[in-house]
Amino acid sequence: MTTILTENSRAAVTTVGSDGLWLKRDDVAAATGWVLKPEGFCKGDICVPIPAGRENEFVTDDAVNVGAFWALMDKPAVSTEAGDAWFLGEGAADRNAALTSLEAPNFTLKGLDGVEHSLVDFRGKRVLLATWASW
Repeated sequence: MTTILTENSRAAVTTVGSDGLWLKRDDVAAATGWVLKPEGFCKGDICVPIPAGRENEFVTDDAVNVGAFWALMDKPAVSTEAGDAWFLGEGAADRNAALTSLEAPNFTLKGLDGVEHSLVDFRGKRVLLATWASW
């Protein structure tokens, strides 16, 4: 089993082959939120076409090279040395757009009373976010 981590999800899937991050077609959407369609690798209205003449680098009859698509989209993909865990990150352009919007991504944390609070619950209100890290 291989663990796939993205910004928003975690999935356990079986990889196909040992070169890169090849996933069974049925596992791609659950692991990444992207799906292979005739027009390319798609998420919502965004599709990344398969480069002409390089189809065998990206797809086979039963598998999708998610790592190759991530590289094509200029997004970081890193794995453990053993390849049993992968992190598929967002690209620099996407992160820059999020930062310039001055809108924090949603998250949920438990308060001191044990009740969960989500940032989205406070949309439209002024919120002070104080963060701290030991590093």
